[in-house]
Amino acid sequence: MANTILVGAQWGDEGKGKIIDVLTEQADIVVRTQGGNNAGHTVFVGKQKYVLHLIPSGILRKKKTCVIGNGVVIDPIGLVTEIEGLRKIGIKVSDNLLVSETAHVVFPYHRELDAQREVRKGKNKIGTTKRGIGPAYGDKAARVGLRMIDLVNAERFEEKLRLKITENNAVLKALGATPLSFKQVYAAYRQAADYLRPFVTNTVVLLHDAVRRGEDVLFEGAQGTFLDIDHGTYPFVTSSNTTAGGACTGSGVPPHKMDRVVGVMKAYTTRVGEGPLPTENAVISDLLHGMGREFGATTGRARRCGWFDSVATRHATMVNGIDDLAITNIDGLDTVETIQVCVGYRDGKKRYDYVPNDIEVLSRCEPIYVEFPGWQTSTEKAKTFKELPPKCRAYVKAISELTGAKLFIASVGPGREQTIFV
Repeated sequence: MANTILVGAQWGDEGKGKIIDVLTEQADIVVRTQGGNNAGHTVFVGKQKYVLHLIPSGILRKKKTCVIGNGVVIDPIGLVTEIEGLRKIGIKVSDNLLVSETAHVVFPYHRELDAQREVRKGKNKIGTTKRGIGPAYGDKAARVGLRMIDLVNAERFEEKLRLKITENNAVLKALGATPLSFKQVYAAYRQAADYLRPFVTNTVVLLHDAVRRGEDVLFEGAQGTFLDIDHGTYPFVTSSNTTAGGACTGSGVPPHKMDRVVGVMKAYTTRVGEGPLPTENAVISDLLHGMGREFGATTGRARRCGWFDSVATRHATMVNGIDDLAITNIDGLDTVETIQVCVGYRDGKKRYDYVPNDIEVLSRCEPIYVEFPGWQTSTEKAKTFKELPPKCRAYVKAISELTGAKLFIASVGPGREQTIFV
């Protein structure tokens, strides 16, 4: 499989967890490179459903090494809970999971600050998960964050945490929030540190050694292109680089060692949280929610839904350098009579064939649609591309061509066996 970066080509929730799980069969190592436990990957193995937040999806396959890279921000207590949850259902987690010693740590004050900022923004809120991810990355950028290497050093950690609690309690008091107890936070995080210490190591050296040996590495992205801090619909974005470049900075593996980029996208469009979604449509939202689909893996929030936006996915192909496409949730459109696809935006008399950076302009844009006939029959049991209905094949080919990358995978359900390699 060589070294592959997998990214979301839309606003996240594209079904990356399943595609990562499928591709992991051909990989030796799976690396999570950014984000925190604000993201969730849902994977089905048979009838068993797994929801992962920090641990790479490769943990569900035997003899695969999973790495949480330096670009991730880690809630240690959340990570311990996730490891223990997997162990209780028989998933081995020991020397097959490694955690970067330079990954930054999320603390309770980050979560409190996250919540306070959202409340104060009122109608202009971003719609964060309030998991403290933004403030943790803020500390990282300000060079005042604590890293896993600090957490597992008992003497150093106590001193550094005491200073951080004192500093952030002053801010929380000023905001009208309840100050934190150093004693309680320290005790909980020391316990997590003792548990996680065996997993923590220099993952950059480990990954370079693996690449030099010719092992196949899969770099796992969280969220999606339009939640990227630099290339997304700012400020309605996450706090990390969700695009392909983030895989390099978040792992320490340089660009010239990467072989290809796989972009994952749904056969329609969704997003969670606030911000513009040009193709948002009540009819398809009601349809998908009525089917019990499109609820966030982390928050349970109903996702906003719309028709497929080829302007956005074409932009994602450009920014990420996407070579191959995995199109998921095709079966979600099985009952639709007429499918609309956005091929451009219009703002007054001006047409856009790319995503405008001005958020006010993008919020005004109306989609320009072309129509495709629906296939109105189930695709869930298709095993090959030829077994898909002709109108379905035509639609999938069309949206991949509009996106500008090669069709690689067509997914017609959450199961591993519902994956068609094209």
